[in-house]
Amino acid sequence: MSHPFSSLSPDLVMSAVESLDVWPAGEPFALNSYENRVLLFRDDDGKNWIVKFYRPDRWSDAAIQEEHDFLQELASQQVPVVAPWRDRAGVSLHYFKAYRFALFPHCPGQAPELDNPSHLFAMGQVLGRLHKVSAKKTFQHRPRLEMASGILDAQQRVLASNWMNRHQRRAYDNVIEKVHQQLVKHTVPASSMIRCHGDCHLGNVLGRDEDFTLVDFDDCIMAPAMQDIWMLLPTDDPQGWRSYLSEITEGYEETCSFPTDQMALIEPLRSYRLIRHSAWLVSRWDDPAFPRAFPWLADSGYWDQHIRQLEQQCLQLDNPRWLA
Repeated sequence: MSHPFSSLSPDLVMSAVESLDVWPAGEPFALNSYENRVLLFRDDDGKNWIVKFYRPDRWSDAAIQEEHDFLQELASQQVPVVAPWRDRAGVSLHYFKAYRFALFPHCPGQAPELDNPSHLFAMGQVLGRLHKVSAKKTFQHRPRLEMASGILDAQQRVLASNWMNRHQRRAYDNVIEKVHQQLVKHTVPASSMIRCHGDCHLGNVLGRDEDFTLVDFDDCIMAPAMQDIWMLLPTDDPQGWRSYLSEITEGYEETCSFPTDQMALIEPLRSYRLIRHSAWLVSRWDDPAFPRAFPWLADSGYWDQHIRQLEQQCLQLDNPRWLA
């Protein structure tokens, strides 16, 4: 059974780019990307570009266009993001054979260092500027974060994959039930939902010194502001959280009030991500990029470790580290 990108050959990539009257000087170089296919190339004028081919049947055209329009809105308000290139007709979402794709100017740089206070302050500034703009409107075609129902969906996908033995399935069911009981206590009201990046981990932040840009809004979503903040708080230094938060908050509050009332969402959001990540991996296993990148998923030991991690996370839900 062919996977969604089976026909995306180098020749097809080149032809798709050239259909926009953009001329690569050489063959595009594939970057690390799994949900979509993302490649870097240089054009005849020496300018570097990113071409992104969207996974078929994942997002509707309207949802992708809403992502593009959001980026354009943010860029127009001087929020540091990379908006997609548009042709003379103002079109940013393009089509070639079975694929939808977009071009983005290449953004060079490195991820921020979370043990550097000035980097944390700068990230707080970026997220505050993002949320000031994003709170002005709502998404009409993008998802809304639903933690309790989202982990039940993930649970069903994991169990349907038959990756676990009988003992593991029973332990997994038990721990998911415990997490679910906690997450139903943290229903986020619609009034607290804003347009968020949605996947604001360090791999999606690039820059130098203290000048950072947010990239890859593919998972942008209606969610509480804390969804874009909590991943900057490392799990291996719970005692240092207050100092981390202090720097982020100071930068954030240059433009927005920090969402202190959402602190109780940090551990629920972390739990949600842990559970959804494993479900994402098993759901994409028919794509050859996934077995190559995540071979340990097929090891029974991974599922034992995952269940233990979720059990530890249950303890954090009962006694959040940010209260320590």
